[in-house]
Amino acid sequence: MGQEFTLRLLNVYKETIVDGVGLRYSLYFSGCSHACPGCHNEYSWNPKHGTLLTFKKLEEIAEEINANTLLDGITISGGDPLFNPTEMLKVLKFLKEKTKKNIWLYTGYTLEQVKNDEEKKCCLEYIDVLVDGKFIQALHDPKLKFRGSSNQKIIKKADFY
Repeated sequence: MGQEFTLRLLNVYKETIVDGVGLRYSLYFSGCSHACPGCHNEYSWNPKHGTLLTFKKLEEIAEEINANTLLDGITISGGDPLFNPTEMLKVLKFLKEKTKKNIWLYTGYTLEQVKNDEEKKCCLEYIDVLVDGKFIQALHDPKLKFRGSSNQKIIKKADFY
């Protein structure tokens, strides 16, 4: 694995309960082409925002995750983590191998779109739960758990194929 990525990290939340089931370590990456009206994180659309991810930083993140025995898993969000699927694949593979934690990934693409794109599809191997679909403001429901609009689906790995 190279020493640097082209991915940019926007935010790291070391303990959160809003990005999936249980206590999670959440990483937010920049870059999104969906431009969903009403998006809660428009700043994340620009792939030049945030800090360039380095292999050293990713190693530090894995160490922090492994040191926190209370964590249930890792969440990858953005932007859209599948904006740059080739680079995201490296991150997912590294985190899965180093931490053995379950990984949730939020994307504006549907599962069908991911499965029909060879680069994005490769990422599914390292994802345990996919939250798919664009945010649709007219379908926003604040009572929904772990998603912003009712069209978005929470899909477990067993249902990917």
